Amino acid sequence: MSGIFITLEGPDGSGKSTVVEELSRYLKNSNIDYIFTREPGGTRIGEDIRDIILDNKNTNMSPRTEALLYAASRSQHVHEKIKPALQAGKVVLCERFVLSSLVYQGIGRGLGVVDVKAINDFGIEGVKPDLTLFFDIDPSVSLNRKMVGQDVDRLEMEGIGFHREVYNGYLELINKYPENVVLIDASRSKEEVFKQVKSEVESILKERGLVK
Repeated sequence: MSGIFITLEGPDGSGKSTVVEELSRYLKNSNIDYIFTREPGGTRIGEDIRDIILDNKNTNMSPRTEALLYAASRSQHVHEKIKPALQAGKVVLCERFVLSSLVYQGIGRGLGVVDVKAINDFGIEGVKPDLTLFFDIDPSVSLNRKMVGQDVDRLEMEGIGFHREVYNGYLELINKYPENVVLIDASRSKEEVFKQVKSEVESILKERGLVK
């Protein structure tokens, strides 16, 4: 595949969505053919699954059901949107991908990284990120950001203990498998965060000959 797959990972409220807006403008102004998408969701089927996963009424959802629903949404996402865009040579920006499931369900829910990876490997057709930007910030800070003036979903309502375990899980997996992962200091100002993100994205674009 000739496109570039860039994923954004990190705790809830770490600033991924804000940076994506700036990054989208940068790519558009640079005449780079790109799409932005998100997980869970990204397709009509995926968005329907997203509603089920995050609905606060579904408090009785088992961890295994949750993991399988994420994997199902992701499989449709890859099949319908991500893989075709990459085959067309586009840059794909995706908010969250498999790494999220490994830490949220594999570690946070205690299902095990190996089993969660297996169900996702089945669905993603070999598609893997060329670059993962991890927005590194203490979960107590990021959750406070998220809670201010916003509705929160079923996973965001989990206690700080769950989110700290997820954060530590991110660091553990990134330490074990650092390939193509860059840590972004998300505790800094929006301008400083975007400057670092832009630098990393420009680097891979230059490597692929898309910008000079």
